Amino acid sequence: MKRALLLFAALIAAPAVAEPLQVDGGMIEGKPLADGVTGWFGVPFAAPPVRELRWRAPQPVQPWEGTFNADRFAPMCLQGMRARTMNHYFGNEAISEDCLYLNVWAPSDAVATGGKKPVIVWIYGGGFNVGSASMANYAGENMARDGDVVYVSIAYRVGPMGFLAHPELSAENNGHSGNYGLMDQVAALEWVQRNIAQFGGDPDNVTIMGQSAGSMAVSLLQINPRAAGLFDRIVGMSGSAHGRQMGAVPLATGEEQGLALQAAMGAPSVAAMRDIAGDRILAAAAGVPRSSIVIDGEHITATAGEVFMNHRQNDVPVMVGFTRDERFANLGPVTTVGEYRAAVEAAFGDTAAEVLAAYPATTDAQVARASVDLMRDMSVGRQMYLWATNNAAFGDTPAYGYFFTRRQPYTAGITFADHDPATVGAYHTGEVPYFLRNLESLNLFRQTREWTPMDFDLRDTMSGMILAFARGQAPAEGWPAFDPTNPRVMVLGEESGVAEWPNWRALGMLAEGNPNPVPRPASATPRD
Repeated sequence: MKRALLLFAALIAAPAVAEPLQVDGGMIEGKPLADGVTGWFGVPFAAPPVRELRWRAPQPVQPWEGTFNADRFAPMCLQGMRARTMNHYFGNEAISEDCLYLNVWAPSDAVATGGKKPVIVWIYGGGFNVGSASMANYAGENMARDGDVVYVSIAYRVGPMGFLAHPELSAENNGHSGNYGLMDQVAALEWVQRNIAQFGGDPDNVTIMGQSAGSMAVSLLQINPRAAGLFDRIVGMSGSAHGRQMGAVPLATGEEQGLALQAAMGAPSVAAMRDIAGDRILAAAAGVPRSSIVIDGEHITATAGEVFMNHRQNDVPVMVGFTRDERFANLGPVTTVGEYRAAVEAAFGDTAAEVLAAYPATTDAQVARASVDLMRDMSVGRQMYLWATNNAAFGDTPAYGYFFTRRQPYTAGITFADHDPATVGAYHTGEVPYFLRNLESLNLFRQTREWTPMDFDLRDTMSGMILAFARGQAPAEGWPAFDPTNPRVMVLGEESGVAEWPNWRALGMLAEGNPNPVPRPASATPRD
């Protein structure tokens, strides 16, 4: 009797099973989570891109019988794995070429009330070589619960499985190849348009977000004609297609790289390459230079600057920014004033004196700050500035800029394989857990941060900006839209507030630097 009572009590306490929903392919059943959120995990949005579908555009979902139990994450797309001592380690994940799935989090009342709630779609970064829709730092439970939104994270093919151009592949697809990962993103957004209302989301109110290569991806979606009408706003964090760093290359260049990979594998044809195990392709690709994005004429028709200059972009409001201490240009090892000056002179030649005046260091103690600022602005700082400037110059919608400055509070003595807390500062990706309300994801397997009340306040402020923007408002009261004649950013850190865009007057001259060669624009308005 006692055992029966305990079982009855457990059944009463257990969350009710979420009602099945009809989506592309059939019925799915979600998983009730804590605090009034329901999750649907591993939902297929395209057919598995395996066997003869390797290196092809995503195909429609294959229908299933019965009810699909969407209660666990799908494998991440084929890639290398993360070591457990890395900074962003969130547990081992299964890996497969069969990976075109997405995850949805929604308030539990969203379906029943037909809430037409704002939709936020997250697109992961990772240099277009790694990344997962299921990482804990990208999870949507907290945003769905605290922000009353429907949150979606999507997967896309990465590495040579997602980004490979080749003459034979072009012949198969009317002269176009490469960019399969970008095609996956479009397919996932099309799925959102067709299905998200079933989850209580509003298909006419979709904000796409991404960081690093995910930010590059959302900037590419803005210039992708196939993505027209699929989203209403963009949030880009530390990466854009504006400028040449990781920029698109001509299709012919991509095809040459595809032939080089074929030669490295000793394969007689693409058909033979489709028969080779994926891990062998990853291994071979590690030794072959390869650009991720190609101007395929279908999804990417020109550079971002050219698309904007001709007013062919998907003209939507954007919120873009970067962190204080990230950088992707490299001046080399500089610790003294002499080394710093020599490195700048080697990189900038005739304009070195101007650059040194804009980023001065008169003592060895000032070199670290000046060199980090310069390398940041030569790369991601200038990328985001060009994006905001082009949006203002060639569009009719506002842009908002942010600048993240918070150094996270590390646990004393913590070490990482890829990350030095003593020198990393406000690092690349450091803002993501604040914007997405996932600070505790960094303490999942060991205590790496000692979050303070200020960090939780900053989290609330920053996630509130995302939620306001997703509802069609300015991200925050007093945050001005970007003005190329007086560019301002919202500083997000220990002290927050509106300030001048860092070093904006110097960004034009940085186009000449060899570590990130970007041609200086012919007019006063950047558009490269």
